[in-house]
Amino acid sequence: MTSETYYSNGKLLLTGEYVVLDGALSLAIPTTYGQSLEITSIDEPKLKWKSLDFENHVWFEDIFTLQKIATGFVNLRNDTSNRLLQILQAAKKLNPEFLNTSSGFDVFSKLDFPQNWGLGSSSTLINNIANWANVDAYKLLELTFGGSGYDIACAQHDRALTYQLSVKNEKDIIEVDFNPSFKESLYFVHLNKKQDSRQGIAQYKANTKDKAQVLNKISNITSEMLICTNLNDFEILLNTHEQLISSIIHQVPVKEKLFPDFKGSIKSLGAWGGDFVLVTSDVNPNSYFNSKGYNTIITYSDMIK
Repeated sequence: MTSETYYSNGKLLLTGEYVVLDGALSLAIPTTYGQSLEITSIDEPKLKWKSLDFENHVWFEDIFTLQKIATGFVNLRNDTSNRLLQILQAAKKLNPEFLNTSSGFDVFSKLDFPQNWGLGSSSTLINNIANWANVDAYKLLELTFGGSGYDIACAQHDRALTYQLSVKNEKDIIEVDFNPSFKESLYFVHLNKKQDSRQGIAQYKANTKDKAQVLNKISNITSEMLICTNLNDFEILLNTHEQLISSIIHQVPVKEKLFPDFKGSIKSLGAWGGDFVLVTSDVNPNSYFNSKGYNTIITYSDMIK
C-alpha cells in the first residue's frame, strides 16, 4: 500500500474584497489553519472518502466506484457527495489519467479549523485534490466553485501576497513582506456565522455602477498598507476601505452596524455579513466582544503564518 499526504493553507483577504474580481490590487494572507488530504491505495476499485472536522469527528463519508466517477454520474441524494463528485470529475476532465486505475483509494480529508470560520474549507480541498490529480488548481476552481482565485494563491504560498487579475484574467501574484510593527494590536473576530461568498459575489456583479475610481483607490490602499508603520495610519486605511466598498455594495459597514461604540477600527474580510473581521485595539478587546456574544477572538500572530 502506498500513501501520500497533501496540505493547503487557509486564507484571509485583508484588502480588495469583491473588487479583486475586477482587477484591484489586493492583499491576501495565508493562515496557520488549513486542510490536509491523505490518500492510501486499496485493492478495490473504489474511492472510500471520509472528511474529518478539527476535532477529528467524521462529518462526511461516502463511497464512490471509480466507474461512477469516470462516467460522470452525479445524481446523488447528498449535496456534499454531489459537490465532491463534481470536483473529482472536473479533475479527471483536466487530467484523464486521474483515477484511471484498477485499484482504489482510502481518502481522509481533515480540517484544522471549524467549517463555519470561512477560512477556505473549499479552496483548501480544491488545491489538495488538484495536487493529487496533478492538475492546475486555478482551472479546477474555475470548473467548480469559481471566484477570483486569491484563495488558491494562499493555499499554495506560506507568506502574505498581493493578488491582481488582469483584463485577460491572468494572475499577478507577488509574495510580500507584511509584518506590521503594530501587529500585537490586531485581532480577528468571528461573527458567529458563515457568509456565502458566491451569493455575495453575485450581488456585487449585479451592481453595474462604474467601479474604476474605487478600484484605483483600493489598489492604492493595498500599496499603502504594505508600507504603513503606525497603527493610526493603518486604521485610517481600514476605515477608508470600508467606506469605499460600502459605496459599491450598498451595505452598512460592520462597525456601524454591530459595534458602533467600539474604540478601534473594524474591517470586514471577504463577503460582508459573516466570517472574520479584522479589529484594531490598543488593549485586549476580548471582554468587549464577549459581552456582545462574540467569543472567537484570535490574535494576529496566532492566525497568520
